Amino acid sequence: MELTPVKQQFILHWGEMGTLWGVNRTVSQIHALLYIVGTPLPAEEIAETLGVARSNVSNSLKELQNWNLVKLAHVMGDRRAHFTTSLDVWELFRTVVRERKERELMPTITTLQACLDSPDIDQEDRASKARISETLALMKTITSWTDEMLRLEPTTLMKLLKMGAKVQQLIRRDDK
Repeated sequence: MELTPVKQQFILHWGEMGTLWGVNRTVSQIHALLYIVGTPLPAEEIAETLGVARSNVSNSLKELQNWNLVKLAHVMGDRRAHFTTSLDVWELFRTVVRERKERELMPTITTLQACLDSPDIDQEDRASKARISETLALMKTITSWTDEMLRLEPTTLMKLLKMGAKVQQLIRRDDK
């Protein structure tokens, strides 16, 4: 498949951003390709289009499937497996946030709670206990807020995001 310069730029940039988010460049580029093209693609075509090894594509697709970002699709008249992603940017956003919450925030909450519940916590100084407790409270607040945001309709969430600076100004006025 021949990509336009704009599609190439989009895919390359998404790959660069992925590395900053801790995601393999090829994984990010495959997701970007599926998103920007908007049609199911077989692994062979993905490998050829991006100029990466077929084995790398297979591993990357498995990772994307584990993140619930890519699904297997069947195309009539073609026996090969094709892969697709949601074309709804809000659905993708919600999926990434949910997955990161489950993979990163929840294990941290579990560990912090286990630290506080440990019989060994009494051996820790008051300041260390307080820091663990404060961190746990912050993490629980973040996950609670995340859950609330994920329940909002995209139009409501967009309005809320646009209100960010205005809310900050209101809070500053209340603090004075």
